[in-house]
Amino acid sequence: MESTNNITEFILLGLSQNKKIKALCFLMFLFCYIAILGGNMIILISITCSQLIEQPMYFFLNYLALSDLCYTSTVTPKFLTDLLVERNKISYTSCMAQLFTMHFFGGIEILILTVMAYDRYVAICKPLHYSIIMSRGRCHAMVTACCAGAFIHSFLQSLLAISLPFCGHNEMDHYFCDIYPLLTLSCTNTHRVGLLVVANSGMMGLVTFVVLMWSYYFILYTIRAYPAESRSKALSTCSSHVTVVIFFFVPVLFIYIRPATTYPEDKVFALFYTILAPMFNPLIYTLRNTEMKNALRKVWCHKLFFI
Repeated sequence: MESTNNITEFILLGLSQNKKIKALCFLMFLFCYIAILGGNMIILISITCSQLIEQPMYFFLNYLALSDLCYTSTVTPKFLTDLLVERNKISYTSCMAQLFTMHFFGGIEILILTVMAYDRYVAICKPLHYSIIMSRGRCHAMVTACCAGAFIHSFLQSLLAISLPFCGHNEMDHYFCDIYPLLTLSCTNTHRVGLLVVANSGMMGLVTFVVLMWSYYFILYTIRAYPAESRSKALSTCSSHVTVVIFFFVPVLFIYIRPATTYPEDKVFALFYTILAPMFNPLIYTLRNTEMKNALRKVWCHKLFFI
């Protein structure tokens, strides 16, 4: 492949060039980002400062909230800044850095969701062995494995992007740097690279989604014989996970599982997994979880009345 690269910066076209729409988007997504920061910080503090941190499910939820914060912060601050200026630019180096960090933290989130599904599977399908299988040492090992897997995925994705030659057109029809928009700007045949992207990002998303659905199938199969009260409690716990999984995975699979092409709708779908999903995750895990709501009351009421 050619190594020619005459591009030092890219121009991000964003969601719209209309000033009124950009102003409206700024206000709306500023609110979303504040909600993401506030909601996930509340979850982190509430779990860390309560006994929930001792339970594997909330141990993983703690890391999910942290990955949400890091993941959306690789995209949203730059996106908000670009909504306030006339011409949105990003340097080649910053673009590659954003691509790497976004896929790194996004990969951690996907793998943490998979581990959380496995945790629910063990808790419901093998309750007598739960404390042994999900020991604290194994929980730490699983989180480490998630970080390692995400790093490998992101490194390969970035390697593909860095290998692309750019020698002319530099206007990217997106609001952040991602691999498919970069493929459209490359001045070489990107068919083979596109297939590698699908094999990397697309298959990672598809395989983890299948594993998640497989876990929840066995959970549903197991609890069919449970008493109504126990079945309701198990379903309540799993429904939060399923909601988050669908909200995050459906747009990810729509974009990355297909051949290397871009559509105008991609930017709208990308909003779901870069901003909206991290915003709704804290609500889904707190409003539908009695233990989390109790932890919130204990931690924050104590802070309010005793500090």
